[in-house]
Amino acid sequence: MSIQDVKTCLLTDEQISQLDWEKVDNLMPAIIQHAVSGEVLMLGYMNQEALSVTQSSGKVTFYSRTKERLWTKGETSENYLNVVSITPDCDNDTLLILVNPVGPTCHKGNNSCFHPAETDWAFLYQLEELLASRKTADPESSYTAKLYASGTKRIAQKVGEEGVETALAATVNDRFELKNEASDLIYHLLVLLQDQDLNLSAVIENLRQRHKK
Repeated sequence: MSIQDVKTCLLTDEQISQLDWEKVDNLMPAIIQHAVSGEVLMLGYMNQEALSVTQSSGKVTFYSRTKERLWTKGETSENYLNVVSITPDCDNDTLLILVNPVGPTCHKGNNSCFHPAETDWAFLYQLEELLASRKTADPESSYTAKLYASGTKRIAQKVGEEGVETALAATVNDRFELKNEASDLIYHLLVLLQDQDLNLSAVIENLRQRHKK
């Protein structure tokens, strides 16, 4: 399951009617967050028209206080913020918008306007993206590309080997080696998932469904 497979969840008419525009002087803060990594990408402001355009187009649109007009993120750079969900906070005066960004969000070329702040999970997502990009790379360009070229059986074998080594490190209470072997295991598992056209999001969704049972 990829982020493209996630159903877009927009505000209902009831939720829109409950937004407290008067409290925020008709400019509501909108926190933009990556739908997969959880990384906070930017903060913008929306008036009612900007929210309406965002809901109808599926692309985040703000009200620019400097330009004094509606501004769709990516209208010049094409680095759009594709909406996955919009959720109001408990006071109905701030919006949290989960997005699938196209390219970097920050005009300085960074993924986030709050760079270099980075969560652990954001790094894991970036690592997964990097491993995915190596699938079609020259096998001589990196160990990862060579691993993809070696085929599924070899990748699966490496996962098995690293799994055993991780378990052995734990049985002798060697925390240093356990950390190293677990890192190798996670790396090779990510490669195997990519080899099978899967990713961590698919695994997380499977765990989420199990948790509901």
